[in-house]
Amino acid sequence: MAKPSIHTASLLHGEEIHRSDLGSITRLTADNFPILSGLSIKRLTLAPGAIREPHWHANATELTYCTAGRALVSVLDNGSAFSSFLVGAGEMFHIDSGALHHVENIGETEAEFIVAFRHERPEDFGFSAALGAMTDSVLGNTYDLPASDFARIRRDTTAKLLVAREGDPEIPARAHFGDPHHFAVEAMAAPVDSPVGSARTARQQFWPALHDISMYSLRIREDGMREPHWHPTTAEMGYVHRGSARMTIMDPDGGLDTYVVGPGEVYFVPRAYPHHIEVMESPDIQLLIFFDQPTPGDIGYRASMSAYSRKVLAATFGVALAELPDFPLTPSDPLIVTRNNPLAP
Repeated sequence: MAKPSIHTASLLHGEEIHRSDLGSITRLTADNFPILSGLSIKRLTLAPGAIREPHWHANATELTYCTAGRALVSVLDNGSAFSSFLVGAGEMFHIDSGALHHVENIGETEAEFIVAFRHERPEDFGFSAALGAMTDSVLGNTYDLPASDFARIRRDTTAKLLVAREGDPEIPARAHFGDPHHFAVEAMAAPVDSPVGSARTARQQFWPALHDISMYSLRIREDGMREPHWHPTTAEMGYVHRGSARMTIMDPDGGLDTYVVGPGEVYFVPRAYPHHIEVMESPDIQLLIFFDQPTPGDIGYRASMSAYSRKVLAATFGVALAELPDFPLTPSDPLIVTRNNPLAP
């Protein structure tokens, strides 16, 4: 039996913090996936009419990708700036740390969201719990109402998480217009596009609201491969939305970890660790890859060969100059390459 990898974990079977007829919330944090650093991830499902109650995150920005359904999102930012917008499958939204927000399923089918946080242990406050922290008198003074008006509201300091809407949703007119929190990543022209794969990039260059997090929607066919590479200034956390892939990660001590990840699984690559991705046992793969920087960069093996003379390379790899492969000149890494050779065992 293969030894479990420290770099992978199942989000579908992660820590379950809520499950009911209204939906579910599971998460992976550094408490149950110890290798995480600077990033964590959550899966949220909402039944029709269900609401992720208004809440905020005390120590982390949020970057969310909608995989299914249709939802209304509202955000109250610092300085009482209010926004409402609609999100659907293949669209994203960004929430700053401390901003009050809610997510409401306004469709007739289940909605699903993959939520990344810019902290390995994000902290949440629910609005219902925050209300429960204050006395009737304090709340009455706050809203210019008698304290007795709040005696009828049952409350405590435990957040409800998911609640049910009564009747049809109320959608503000402004929700149908563009909003800086919202980004239709799958509708963009892919900045990286090849016959064997593509990458659509939710990064600061295209989405100015991002300041400490970003995401790539990466698709690779079985005859393609994400070339070996590393990210000098960012860690990488990937969620497998579709398909399966084999990855190899190298640790600084020379240790190798090779594993296969499938739908619903998450992997984490620490900053500057070399790794690669190739499709395994499926026709293609889609990964949602989150980074702890707004503009992630990488150094690929292919361009690395073009950075040095053949004499330096021959000396480095311990072969005669004539035995060195005829590496192609590559001034800029392609990110996705064609898999011309058989899949190694």
